[in-house]
Amino acid sequence: MTGDGGTPSGCDPQELRSLFLFEKLTPDQLARLCREGHVERFPAGPVYREGDPAAQLYVLLDGTVVLSRHVGGQDVEVTRASAPGVYAGAFQAYLGDQVPQVYNNSMRVTEPSRFFALPAGTFAAIMHEWFPMAVHLLEGLFFGAKSTQEAIGQRERLLALGSLAAGLTHELGNPAAAAVRATAALRELAGRTPGATGGSEADRLREEALARARTGISPGPVEAADREDAITDRLTDRGVAEAWELAPALVQAGLDADWLDRLAAATPEDEFGAAVLGVSHAVETELLLAEIEDATRRVLDLVGAARQYTQLDRAPYQVTDVHELLDSTLQMLSRRLGAGITVVRDYDRSLPRISALPGELNQVWTNLIDNAAWAIDSTGAGGTLTVRTAREGDRMLVEFRDTGPGVAPEIRERLFDPFFTTKPVGEGTGLGLDISWRIVVDHHHGDLRVESVPGDTRFQVRLPLDSDSPAAASTHESSHEKLSHEKELP
Repeated sequence: MTGDGGTPSGCDPQELRSLFLFEKLTPDQLARLCREGHVERFPAGPVYREGDPAAQLYVLLDGTVVLSRHVGGQDVEVTRASAPGVYAGAFQAYLGDQVPQVYNNSMRVTEPSRFFALPAGTFAAIMHEWFPMAVHLLEGLFFGAKSTQEAIGQRERLLALGSLAAGLTHELGNPAAAAVRATAALRELAGRTPGATGGSEADRLREEALARARTGISPGPVEAADREDAITDRLTDRGVAEAWELAPALVQAGLDADWLDRLAAATPEDEFGAAVLGVSHAVETELLLAEIEDATRRVLDLVGAARQYTQLDRAPYQVTDVHELLDSTLQMLSRRLGAGITVVRDYDRSLPRISALPGELNQVWTNLIDNAAWAIDSTGAGGTLTVRTAREGDRMLVEFRDTGPGVAPEIRERLFDPFFTTKPVGEGTGLGLDISWRIVVDHHHGDLRVESVPGDTRFQVRLPLDSDSPAAASTHESSHEKLSHEKELP
């Protein structure tokens, strides 16, 4: 019997007993290992590759092994060992189908080496038969460590994202603001540039053209095409060269053939072409300035939303307008929401500002909006996300309502448990609602509820309208209390 490419040979129970893994086994257990396993010899070179099905557990008898991981397109060495008894390969086989049973690294030997090889299925059966309690402890250790690593990793990514956003908002905000100021100054300078029309009526018509361009109101496609034809004909009749190039800018500024006739009446015939050309250039300049100004202001709006969202340049605890937080979060997640999701804001603007930790509330809004978007996307038909605020006695209600498939009654009570998720593997950590619960209940003394029927799911956050500083208040629920606390589920 061979494993992944080695040469098989006999197995000596006494040699196995000399290894730290097997030194406490009974003679019968050692005999079983030798019956169901075997010794393999490998020349210098690869033994198995990362990602291949994990078929064998390898225990080094003699030689040198090197383990590596594939990172960023390169194989990175993670360990090198020559001590008899070190092991690699299918050492997670006892977890069964709870984890993908593939080699999580690549192994090679740097010199001719011998291994005791045990098939993955045999290793799993022996572990469950000989060490049932140890298997349960190892499962708990494995998944607990994995969950902790995911939670810490998510938190570290959020902190890194926040730091990056803070740096970007600072770096982008200054040049964007400078661009807005420069655009305004350039528009003022362009407005003072003397025209080529000569004559007060012609100057007045030029200013009228610029004023129309500043409004940003232009005709629809059909009317624009008709106006372009009419203006091109007028200009051609009056001998203006390249009339077809001048017409689009004039039409985009909202001008028509009637305006052109008035300009012709106010301008000497031999100066008409220069007058039209001057107005066309002035209008194009104004339109470009408006485009630049609109783009830079949108950059400033995004910078402001990012700064509001991260809250990294503000005190952790402050009196906060919840609607500003909701708007900044919706703007930050606009790409995630996509064209298939209609967002409705149903705000009670009469609600007062509240004492809160705005950065943490933004995290709650992010989790709830992302979950709603995922639910709507799962239908494949789009839908509506309604964000509503209202007063309920001495509390503020913030409700996120989606038209997704709903939450099944049998899993509703587990929604806020850590690491529970209804999303496919790889799409959710199961921490979003747990974190949201802690922020709302522990840090803000509010509550978080869910009501759901197919087509109408509502996550409801209730926050005190008049409360002491959450930062100064003591946390009134430990993590254990949180898990046993009633979650206000219907």
